[in-house]
Amino acid sequence: MDLTLQSMAQMAQSIIDGDKDAALRLARDVLSGGGDPQTAVEEGFIPGIQKVGALWESGDYFLPELLASAEAMKAAMSVLRPALAAGRAAALSQGKVVLGTVEGDIHDIGKNLVAALLSANGFEVIDLGADVTIERFIVAAEESGADIIGLSALLTTTMLGQRRLIDELNRRGLRAKYAVLVGGAPVTQKWADEIGADGYGENALAAVRAAKTLAGRR
Repeated sequence: MDLTLQSMAQMAQSIIDGDKDAALRLARDVLSGGGDPQTAVEEGFIPGIQKVGALWESGDYFLPELLASAEAMKAAMSVLRPALAAGRAAALSQGKVVLGTVEGDIHDIGKNLVAALLSANGFEVIDLGADVTIERFIVAAEESGADIIGLSALLTTTMLGQRRLIDELNRRGLRAKYAVLVGGAPVTQKWADEIGADGYGENALAAVRAAKTLAGRR
């Protein structure tokens, strides 16, 4: 597939439209046609997800559109990422994030959206699901070599799990190894500052921006 301006515009549009099938087809066409997967990602698909973010923030896109676009981006990346040479893939990777909803909290819709958007924006996401113990977060971070631990809490009673995770990292002498990102409906910047978190996302896109900032510092 020749990577013309038209073909890259089609890649971007598949993400803007949330068209997973089109994104998959275009990504496969890149590989079957001998195109450069890095160029396809950087100049085709990434501009699409960036446009989606702008449409969300302007109020023109809502949660269903945002999620559909994130899934389309994930689909395209699932095809292209393995084809990238190791060194070039590393250049595209934003880092690794261990993500989950804290113990005692089974809400995961917001966390799932954050996971999808992080993946769509070039992060490797280890999604632990909901009701995740502090020990599982730490073990997963240690085993995966994560850069960031992301903790979601949708209940005021489970917000304390975010503090306990940070306290436990301090106790084990691991705090400096990981940036800690917190979010969830009752979570605020004030709370993040109080518990010593490194970043806070008031919504899914803000969480991605915070993760990029944190990754850039590491």
